[in-house]
Amino acid sequence: MLSTVPVEQQYERIGDGPRILVVGAGIAGITAAQLLRRSGLRPVLIERGHDRGHPGYMLALMPMVDPVLDELAVREPYRAASVPLNRYGLFGHTGRRIRTDSMASILDQYGDYRGIGRGELIEVLSGDDCGVTSKTTVTGLTETAEAVTVTLAAAAGTAELEFDLVIICDGIHSATRELVLPADRVGTVDTGWAGWVIWLPADQDQDLGDELWGAGFFLGAYPVAGRIGAIVGGPTADLAVGPPAFVAGIRRKLRRVSPRLDRVLDALATDPDPYYWPLTDCRADRWTTGRTVLLGDAGAGFLPTAGIGAGMAMESAWVLARMITRGTDVPLPDLLAAYERAQRTRVEAAQDNSRALARMMFRRSRLLAAVRDVAARLLSVQAVLGPIQRLLADAPDPDRVLDNLSATVRHR
Repeated sequence: MLSTVPVEQQYERIGDGPRILVVGAGIAGITAAQLLRRSGLRPVLIERGHDRGHPGYMLALMPMVDPVLDELAVREPYRAASVPLNRYGLFGHTGRRIRTDSMASILDQYGDYRGIGRGELIEVLSGDDCGVTSKTTVTGLTETAEAVTVTLAAAAGTAELEFDLVIICDGIHSATRELVLPADRVGTVDTGWAGWVIWLPADQDQDLGDELWGAGFFLGAYPVAGRIGAIVGGPTADLAVGPPAFVAGIRRKLRRVSPRLDRVLDALATDPDPYYWPLTDCRADRWTTGRTVLLGDAGAGFLPTAGIGAGMAMESAWVLARMITRGTDVPLPDLLAAYERAQRTRVEAAQDNSRALARMMFRRSRLLAAVRDVAARLLSVQAVLGPIQRLLADAPDPDRVLDNLSATVRHR
């Protein structure tokens, strides 16, 4: 669980180890901090918010998270807090089911593919104790060859502390990133679409994720433990009418509605405060300096269309933490540069897949939607997941990267 610890107390606990600051107690930040702590280091973890992991959305986690779960020894709690996603169902733009495919037959060879709520995942990653200083932000950051001087602002005042490394993972709209990288070096894709997230009770098909790709709208229903997370979205301008009117417009476009998706529409129409999710992403053109590194959404924020962003953030945190803990004979700037070279290509390939799926899903034209329906009948999910399968088959090997890097450093 997350526990509140004053930043001064966290800093005092560092001892003789490297002084590491992790900015952001989301999925990437908690994963990185807990992996480092598991190895005997004592990073300082701060969070600008004060919640304990809002229930805003649901996650589908690919098998690339398995090394994290094993290293933190939380695989069993993870399985207890999640459900297997064995099947994927797709509906066409009129509401007719196009196909149902086995995800287990595609992904089981690589490991677990499961659905989990964001809050539940944070609880799993936090373990028995995860100290964090909340309501704290970075307002100043000065880097030299020897250290990074960080100014922290909290309700009680400001503090200036010195760190050897700053890991920046405070989200897609990271304010800390702006202190190390100009805004014009962070590219974004704004799809012009958004969605509302709502929650429903579990049903008899808790291993089945459903999506409906409409003309000017989309729906998705994704099981997690004990409930179903759903998203209903469309062009941002169209959502301005509010959930009840938008739902009524969807119903007029559908010739049939499955029982589950009917419940999704009813839930959105009656929810007084659904979670609103703008569908944008970001891509920084550089992740590292000599002593800072962007991690997770701060470096590459994903659209949710491929369901892989959280998994890639956890994988990147694992690669980075492993290189930090095992690369003590390598100068930090060299280590961070090698990490970026090793992981950036993988992350951006996965991000490209999410962007490609968004271009397929987010369509207004009924004619294009009808053509897409025909293509979906012919194109298997395995073909669509081809890029992700290649990432899973070619898992990262940070130990090999470190061996090569150490050899290079020794022969300088």
